[in-house]
Amino acid sequence: MPAMIQLEKSRLLHAAPRLMQILRVLIKHKFLRALRGKNHWPPPNEVRETFEELGLTFLKLGQVLAMRRDLLSDAYIDELEQLHDQLPAMGIDTVRMTIETELGIALTEVFASFSETPLAAATIAQVHEATLLDGRHVAVKIQRPGLEKIISTDIAALTYLVKVGETLFPHLRALDLPVLIREFANSLNSETDFSREADSIRLVRTAVAEIPNLWIPDVVAGCSGKTMLTLDFCDCERIDFYVKRHPETTSRLINTLVRVMLQTIFENGLFHADPHPGNVRVHIDGKLSILDFGMIGELDEQMRESLTDLLAAVVKGDARQATDAYLGLAMASESVNRAALTLDIKAVLYEIHRSTLSDVSIGDAFALLLRAGCRHRVHNPADFFHLTRAFVIMESMIRQLDPNFDYIGAFHEQISRLTAQRFSLDEVKEKTGRVVLDLERLMIDAPGDTRRILRRLAEGNLGRVHAPVMENLGGRATRYLGRLPVVLNTSAILVTGGLMITAPRDVGMWHHYTGEVMVTAGIISTIIISLKALSRNRGRG
Repeated sequence: MPAMIQLEKSRLLHAAPRLMQILRVLIKHKFLRALRGKNHWPPPNEVRETFEELGLTFLKLGQVLAMRRDLLSDAYIDELEQLHDQLPAMGIDTVRMTIETELGIALTEVFASFSETPLAAATIAQVHEATLLDGRHVAVKIQRPGLEKIISTDIAALTYLVKVGETLFPHLRALDLPVLIREFANSLNSETDFSREADSIRLVRTAVAEIPNLWIPDVVAGCSGKTMLTLDFCDCERIDFYVKRHPETTSRLINTLVRVMLQTIFENGLFHADPHPGNVRVHIDGKLSILDFGMIGELDEQMRESLTDLLAAVVKGDARQATDAYLGLAMASESVNRAALTLDIKAVLYEIHRSTLSDVSIGDAFALLLRAGCRHRVHNPADFFHLTRAFVIMESMIRQLDPNFDYIGAFHEQISRLTAQRFSLDEVKEKTGRVVLDLERLMIDAPGDTRRILRRLAEGNLGRVHAPVMENLGGRATRYLGRLPVVLNTSAILVTGGLMITAPRDVGMWHHYTGEVMVTAGIISTIIISLKALSRNRGRG
């Protein structure tokens, strides 16, 4: 513990000059008044200017806060989404040094040509056009030097400010600011590790390989690392500019985008969290192209299933089901009033269903759910914010490209396809196989574990005494565990059959027939087990 305290003091001392600079900027823009409550916040444009003046880390923090529709009003969200994300370009000497340090060889030994003028220069990196020695046309993303030191210093200063703020103003604890700063630091560290971005690109390329009319640039492995990323050059145009010249392609391109986003979200759990027109382009051959995988969202299988249930509940207007599914996605403390949360979510669903079909927005629906959860001290995971942001940006872009496009129809079509796949024979077999393996482990381990626990309890801290009652209990437990395989297998049959019966009818009637047979068999097995247990109990009586 003393070593940890010394480490914290060291970090604080190291960050002290930066901390004073941050405080001066906050005071200048009258930002500290916000500590007294929302009524004292500076105007939205003043907040944006504060983040811009504080530099790289705060620009990124502002972009993260722009996703927090549960904390900020639309006026602040709109202003933060305009944060200036451009910096003066690095000189060619700095670029060369970064590349040669990363690869360990001279730039001329890798590239036949390398443009000194960058295609773009942002806060984290800038991009240059180049040609490899084998003639391959590539784009090279080079990270700005010294980011690790800048970020660690700013995070230390922010952490200290949050601690002081919560001490002086206890009401701030309701905002979970330490968790926000921690998640922001993790996100920023991931974004500045280009090797992770390279892995994400490879995973997404594999996940969407069968989707037609789609092109995602490949990673050049030998010319990429933690601080540089080399990709196939994208000879392409922004999608909004392209459809103005080729309006007949609009529907095809939007349908492809919707399919990519929904498939990666619900099937693969790895999705592009920033699909704005600058990152969604059209290749020279007319294929949709998606760039810049620095901001990626990840959903595990449980979160994906909860998300599917949440969407189904939103469509049906079922507040109770929506609450259960939402809490499956988020983390709630034991003090959460589920009944009150359900009432809030019911009001959210009412607002959604009042809207006309053309005005329905999945992103806005998620944002309303986030705000309802925040009011009830539910901690929304960072990837749920990424998901909400992705939907909001995508829907906004689609309406800009074609205000009359049937987005909900395209959404429903893709969800139906993914649902059919979820209830396919192969998928059901795979999930059933995982259940059987789990049951097998339980059946193998449970008897021995139970006997060990009972033995230790009988001979434990209460003294070395004989315990006939415990021995009898152990014998009964062993007998019950011997019957456990039959009970668990029967339960597995009932659950699997129930899932197949509840599958949507448009995925095929064989699910329902098979499910009915399995449920019937499960019920018969349950009756037989119950009758045998009753007979044994009467025999002992």
